[in-house]
Amino acid sequence: MTALSVAGAGPMSSAGAGLGKPRVHLRRTDSTNTLARHFAARGLPHGTLVTAGEQSAGRGRQGRGWSAPPGSSLLCSWVIREPAKLLSLAAGIAVAEVCGDDARLKWPNDVLIDGRKVAGILVEGRPQERWAVLGIGINVALDPERLPEELRDRAGTLGRAPSEREPMLERLRILLEHWLVASDGEVLKAVRARDALQGRRISWGDRSGVAGGIDADGRLEVELDGGGRIALDAGEVHLSRS
Repeated sequence: MTALSVAGAGPMSSAGAGLGKPRVHLRRTDSTNTLARHFAARGLPHGTLVTAGEQSAGRGRQGRGWSAPPGSSLLCSWVIREPAKLLSLAAGIAVAEVCGDDARLKWPNDVLIDGRKVAGILVEGRPQERWAVLGIGINVALDPERLPEELRDRAGTLGRAPSEREPMLERLRILLEHWLVASDGEVLKAVRARDALQGRRISWGDRSGVAGGIDADGRLEVELDGGGRIALDAGEVHLSRS
């Protein structure tokens, strides 16, 4: 990895405050999350931000790739010290608010508009060292026709100009500073108001049921086919086509 000088580093801050300083921007990188994790392990402060114009090996959940043609997306990763339990959900609210009133949250970390994914969140870290990296990708100016064919029916776009990425980043920073220090109750209320799964049929693995909302621990409650109720605390669920 090429050594980078990072200006503006200061003392560690509490979650939510001081986001975006220092900042490293690259024209192209393999993954903003990978570099942010490197910085976090080196001890760079809370709020350190990595952005890029293009990623060659962006990641989604479960090791999936995140496809983002050059100039199409806001790609950013933040170092978060002392992360809150509901970090992913709190970030989801901030991202949804950036994306607009019609944006909905698909547990645990996708933002949808009209059923299409316009943004994703990936939290990685070392809980034992009390840090996490919060990766966010938003399809600001994506042309779905430039995506691999298998993604075109699922990916969405905000349909804005590439020049809007930087103003959107600043708006996102302000919203994250609010939501990362909000109470669990505030976060859960906001998540439930934008829940894309409530009452919908879903499946995961070889099981299926009806989504019954988000519980007090941020888990997805599901009414199982055939009876019974469980709460999912991790993993990926899929909306049933029927």
